[in-house]
Amino acid sequence: MNARIVSTGAYLPKKILTNFDLEKMVDTSDEWITQRTGIKIRHIAEEGESTSDLAYKAALDALKGSDLSPSDIDLIVLATVTPDQPLPATALFVQEKLGAYNAFGFDINAACSGFMYALSIANAYIKSGMVKNALVIGAEILSRIVDWTDRTTCVLFGDGAACVLLQATEEEDRGVISLVLHSDGRYTDLMRAPAPGSIRPCSKEVIENRDIFIKMKGNETFKMAVRNIASVSKEALDLVDMDFSDVDLMVSHQANKRIIESVAKRAGIDEDRVIVTIDKHANTSAASIPLALDWAYKSGRIKDGDVILLNSFGASLTWAAGVVRW
Repeated sequence: MNARIVSTGAYLPKKILTNFDLEKMVDTSDEWITQRTGIKIRHIAEEGESTSDLAYKAALDALKGSDLSPSDIDLIVLATVTPDQPLPATALFVQEKLGAYNAFGFDINAACSGFMYALSIANAYIKSGMVKNALVIGAEILSRIVDWTDRTTCVLFGDGAACVLLQATEEEDRGVISLVLHSDGRYTDLMRAPAPGSIRPCSKEVIENRDIFIKMKGNETFKMAVRNIASVSKEALDLVDMDFSDVDLMVSHQANKRIIESVAKRAGIDEDRVIVTIDKHANTSAASIPLALDWAYKSGRIKDGDVILLNSFGASLTWAAGVVRW
């Protein structure tokens, strides 16, 4: 039994923050942001809009593209670093909003590799025979944990959600055909939000020190991202006796256009086989890959039978790749 992507869905908040808007907020420029990252705009959630709201709308969109209803869903896996609240899992709020009461659901946190980790979990449940239909969602409201006075990080992130609907299939050559996941806890200081948590609960000091916001070592992260994404991509292709020449499209985590271009160059993948949406979405962490996948699918870039290489790199330190035959 394989897990096949039968539809995709996405939702982006209506509010848009441009590079020119950021020029008025911090010492930066459209030219600098564009050259260094490739980002032009990012979507920002409205006050009162939650991560589960975004995830619910993305899941609805995915269901509309299928012949399934919420009652047909067996599993909801939601990848996020910005849950609605510490507990319960945000996936349960999505379940309630959908009315998908025949499902079970939970959240996972693997930072920007979160969607790939969630995909692997849903894939395993389907292969085991426990689940037939699964919603795999990446959803983030990173604007709530971004320090808008820190020009090195606030220009990078945006909000959004996207979803794939996985369904069991007996077609051996379709669906998710390989997945490779890695992590390395020695690099937890590369990118993190230090508080609040069990080590440093919320306090006046934590807030005054701005430790509730994302901290990142950009240069070190960049170097490790290129190397690790390229190597894990080769691992995923090797598992199914493929190489980079067999890839019809590469859909990467949209963290930085230069990272994506560097990985493609190392792999010998032409520009026309690479999906880039960072200019439209910025870095949306766990929502990044499914947003790019949804855009590619709905834009007609993905055709039946295409081999799709998915790859990601996440904070502190996770990286993953997978091969999907559409």
